[in-house]
Amino acid sequence: MVDTGATAWVLTSAALVLLMTPGLALFYGGMVRPKSVLNMMMMSFGSLALIGVLWVLYGYSIAFGQDVGGGLLGNPTEYLGLKGLMEDTTSESGGLPAMAFVAFQAVFAIITVALISGAIADRVKFSTWMVFAGIWATIVYFPVAHWVFDFSNDDTGHVGGWIANNLKALDFAGGTAVHINAGVAGLVLAIITGKRRGFGRDPMRPHNLPLVMLGAGLLWFGWFGFNAGSALAANNTAAVVFVNTIVATSAAMLGWLVTERFRDGHATSLGAASGAVAGLVAITPACNALSPVGSIIMGAIAGVLCALAVGLKYKLGYDDSLDVVGVHLVGGLWGTLAIGLFATAAAPAGADGLFYGGGAGLLGTQAVGAFAVLAYSAVLTAIIGFALKATMGWRIPEEDEVAGIDQAQHAESGYDLVGTFGGHGPSAGTAAPTSKRTSEGASA
Repeated sequence: MVDTGATAWVLTSAALVLLMTPGLALFYGGMVRPKSVLNMMMMSFGSLALIGVLWVLYGYSIAFGQDVGGGLLGNPTEYLGLKGLMEDTTSESGGLPAMAFVAFQAVFAIITVALISGAIADRVKFSTWMVFAGIWATIVYFPVAHWVFDFSNDDTGHVGGWIANNLKALDFAGGTAVHINAGVAGLVLAIITGKRRGFGRDPMRPHNLPLVMLGAGLLWFGWFGFNAGSALAANNTAAVVFVNTIVATSAAMLGWLVTERFRDGHATSLGAASGAVAGLVAITPACNALSPVGSIIMGAIAGVLCALAVGLKYKLGYDDSLDVVGVHLVGGLWGTLAIGLFATAAAPAGADGLFYGGGAGLLGTQAVGAFAVLAYSAVLTAIIGFALKATMGWRIPEEDEVAGIDQAQHAESGYDLVGTFGGHGPSAGTAAPTSKRTSEGASA
């Protein structure tokens, strides 16, 4: 029998997670220059369009079909086109219809791909991005989702992925499959595509900080579906996860703002938005394994670590436009590894980390899971990225990048300043930057 309460919770959570992708578009769109805002938002909307279709055709089957590769790959044809699932109410425990689970996992796939786009803002062909998104989802995200999210079921004989069932690493809502996966992919693409014209020299300030904060707010709102929805029922686990998501995010924002205050002399709105996202990223894998106090400690450290990590691109020379690496890769790694330190058996996951008397075993397990996903994603992303560079090409012409990618790629402008000001529109972003980060980049 269908559990209508669980079904309602999961479908509502899926809608919340779907909202996160338009929220991400606003978040990213506000952080680029006015001439790039539409292209930046289109990269998120393009991911939403393409991955939604691929998920139904074969993505769900690769991720959640019967394992055919030693825990590495689900059967791509088992649920081809979602065949046989419209009347199946037994695929998930607790009376959750299979199609509700399909919908919930679809929006995870969509936003994971969209997250990568922030690393290559302002400079790549939209067509190449779309081809990359389809290939990357197929050979990177869908298999990794199988590794992490597909649990075996002895009652039905279903065999799932190796991280979930053999390694038994804890990742409640996607620190590995979503954030480490997308973060390292962003790093690889930033290196392959090269720096924006004028990176490190020209001001590249966020053009609309209210848009950034609105996007961050929508992400935080949707993230309750992301994390608490992963309980797959309206139960105690969902409630614990909900509270941990609130407090870790709040603490991370405080950690980021304090770091900014000591480093730059100012606590900024961009820092507040970025700190919130850093906390959301970090608590994602750990939200069912930590206590609320442990979540506060872990979140505060995440805010500091990610605030410091966004400066690495200037020291190491890669142009991660919107700090996907500093927030998603670093935040995802920290949140996944922090389970091995702060997990408590009193939480729903029922495991003790190092600081709760559990020894270092769990920390080692978490590290293996995290770095396995990182290595797989890095290698496959490099292969895809270099192949597309040699065939389609990644970069738009220099003159188009200088004039504005919105007009070059979409024949549109985000702001009709000519129509509004009679051809004498004000130049955007004339205020002096308060820090190097606000003048040359932003956070993702």
